[in-house]
Amino acid sequence: MNNHPNKSVEYIDLGVIDYQKAWDYQTELFDAVVQIKIENRRNEATILTRNYLLFCEHPHVYTLGKSGSEDNLLVDDDKLKEIEATYYKINRGGDITYHGPGQVVAYPILDLDNFFTDIHKYLRLLEEAVILTLKEYNIEAGRITGLTGVWLDHVDQKNPRKICALGVKSSRWVTMHGLAFNINTDLDYFKNIVPCGIDDKAVTSLAAELGQPQDIEKVKMELKKKNAELFEMDLTI
Repeated sequence: MNNHPNKSVEYIDLGVIDYQKAWDYQTELFDAVVQIKIENRRNEATILTRNYLLFCEHPHVYTLGKSGSEDNLLVDDDKLKEIEATYYKINRGGDITYHGPGQVVAYPILDLDNFFTDIHKYLRLLEEAVILTLKEYNIEAGRITGLTGVWLDHVDQKNPRKICALGVKSSRWVTMHGLAFNINTDLDYFKNIVPCGIDDKAVTSLAAELGQPQDIEKVKMELKKKNAELFEMDLTI
């Protein structure tokens, strides 16, 4: 653990941004933090590492994690062009997912040495931030054993619905990638994949559950607040 942990986290809203551009930016921040940690160890130094919380939306895109199967993309290149979607194989965990307009995507670039060195706890707190945000909308959400993400009807499971997907990468306790929270998302785009490789459960959004479009900026504000509280972040804008 860091002798002098830095819990200051810089919040950056990237707005609507191309997936590749956001991935490159994440990678740039991630690599810089990792490099400081390497130099600290090499030189027995204690230069503070920085932390970031990036929020954004993406144009229509499908991303496949390292452990995923290409068979879970159900459309060909021609169909992707027709629906104006792109497709990337990426370096996070998990299977295939969809990002698009109306979805809040959060990318925490955190040095967990500044917080706690436990990836399981990290994932559970990301889920908890979404669960607590949904509680503000009087929606009960939770987890399903053996599956990542946040689910509705997670107890009885008569019609379990996933509202938030998770997929992360970490190296030297530095994180990247993160979560995708469906707010006003066009759920039809999920019909072109087997979401997260799970073919027997549905996908939903906050708008679908409440019956009308929601203020995405308000959701971001709540999600940002819940993350700051759970991780005990000193959040700066």
